[in-house]
Amino acid sequence: MDQTEKPPNLILTKTIRIQYKYPSFIVPSVRYFDRPIPKREQTLLNFFKKKSAPSKPADDRPCAPDSPVSIIGDVHGCLNLAQSLYEKLGAEDQVVFVGDFVDRGENSADTLIWLRDRQRANPDRVTCLMGNHEVMMIEFLDDPAKRGARWLSHGGLQTLASFGVPGAREIMQPDELMAVSAQLKEAMPDGLEDWIRALPTSWNSGNLWVVHAGANPELPMNSQSEKTFLWGSGAFLREARTDGIWVAHGHTVVDTPEQRASKISTDTGAYHSGRLTAARCLPNGEVYFIQATN
Repeated sequence: MDQTEKPPNLILTKTIRIQYKYPSFIVPSVRYFDRPIPKREQTLLNFFKKKSAPSKPADDRPCAPDSPVSIIGDVHGCLNLAQSLYEKLGAEDQVVFVGDFVDRGENSADTLIWLRDRQRANPDRVTCLMGNHEVMMIEFLDDPAKRGARWLSHGGLQTLASFGVPGAREIMQPDELMAVSAQLKEAMPDGLEDWIRALPTSWNSGNLWVVHAGANPELPMNSQSEKTFLWGSGAFLREARTDGIWVAHGHTVVDTPEQRASKISTDTGAYHSGRLTAARCLPNGEVYFIQATN
């Protein structure tokens, strides 16, 4: 191009996938045209330029809780794995379960009772967090006609069976849902429903936070919503935090547990993989993983 010529305008023509080290982004490809860029295309171009701009570098401080802590991933009714893994942990460790104790596995009822008993026996050592599956279970108890179907399609049928509630199906009429919800309430041991409802959504020590699903990397931890802790944030898996905070979580199944980009991932899909994982985090910054397997 002659230096006296005006630079050509750019216009979006299609999308291509460009693989960065972490993560993947969809970015626009461009083609040169000697005409003004239509307003709509310019808006899209600006949007993608902003989205693909380099992010701030991650803070490189190590994960350093105030004392040793073991964080156990989603149990999902796999009581034998939870009991086996619990016995492998250091006697001095704080123990935090990340939630999703129910559904999919066969022993949700006994898992809830066992966890409640462990926490009551060791209130200063054992913490059980709320997961999104506990939220769906509570919705089924509170408003089965309108909100119960979601739970049944995400493993609630297995939980009902574990409590000895018969006749449940994934698709039921409102009056049937209400009847099954009442049966579940009746089948639950005294105090168990209240214990589930009172579960916290986060735990923290030093620069380590533990939640069920994730946290928005652009917000301080004290400014996060419970919905984000329980259901996650789209940016959580894509972006590292820049404030030195590490977030240990479950919810998103990984084949191999890992510590990277300010996150510690612990959910190895126990109910289908036969592997339940704990991340052991030490004050000196060391993090390693312990597993129980079928």
